Amino acid sequence: MKQTPSSFPAPTALNRRSAVLGTIGLIATMHADAATKSAAKKQPAAAPGVWPRASQVPGGIGRLSLGPSAKRPQAFAGDIPLLVVGDTIEWTAIVGIPLATEPGEASITVRAEGKPERQIAYTVAPKQYREQRLTVAPRTVDLSPEDEARYVKERDHLTGVMATLTDMRPDTVLQMRVPVPGRRSSSFGLRRVFNGQSRNPHSGMDIAAGTGTPVLAPLPGKVIDTGDYFFNGGTVWLDHGGGLLTMYCHLSRVDVKVGDVMKTGEPLAAVGATGRVTGPHLHWSVMLNRAMVDPALFIAV
Repeated sequence: MKQTPSSFPAPTALNRRSAVLGTIGLIATMHADAATKSAAKKQPAAAPGVWPRASQVPGGIGRLSLGPSAKRPQAFAGDIPLLVVGDTIEWTAIVGIPLATEPGEASITVRAEGKPERQIAYTVAPKQYREQRLTVAPRTVDLSPEDEARYVKERDHLTGVMATLTDMRPDTVLQMRVPVPGRRSSSFGLRRVFNGQSRNPHSGMDIAAGTGTPVLAPLPGKVIDTGDYFFNGGTVWLDHGGGLLTMYCHLSRVDVKVGDVMKTGEPLAAVGATGRVTGPHLHWSVMLNRAMVDPALFIAV
């Protein structure tokens, strides 16, 4: 039977009290929602992503937790110091994994004040890099005695440059900007074959760009080397601290000198086609604890 309004029971004192409390609760909820939305608008933006990204493969990067410590611990791959970032609540070792590393188990050594030395193990996964065949000037593949002597001298000099180790602030954000716009013409890790002869894998990222295009610093850093090298042509090295270095090769012009301090986005050189090349482009390398690693792990892709 259909009920009429008079069919419902008359409101009691208890019913009236519940209705009032329900209304008050609804009003309070509305005010709370409004306050929450207002507070949300005042919250800072979400923290940036973690940089560099981890990729535990040859030529990649490991991010290994060291736990809390009142002072920044020291970490080593063999006898080579590692970059350690973070704070007293959580420290992290950023490990550059050399391209020649065999897949399998690896470890680092950690020394923290007031604690015994310990080992932290991690696993390096296999990765298959593609092959690239290039045709270049024969003299840059089959070196004359004079060119060989020049190369050896340059190699010995660059060994010292690559051993550079200075302090880095533990809160430094390591996301890099791409130093020059353009298409990636050759990726990191490619197995290079020059004039039919196998050579070392590609240890950087090649970015196609026209001669004269400005090359910009991807992070704050200090110029630690410039030169005109047999294979690399016009070259600049930047030190970003903590064993993190970047190198820029085949430059047509170098606009900085050793000792200059660069800010992110400041021009340091111009794209060219010097050294062993097939055309104008920038070769950009990132070195961490003396290991060349994939620059793509430091940039938004």
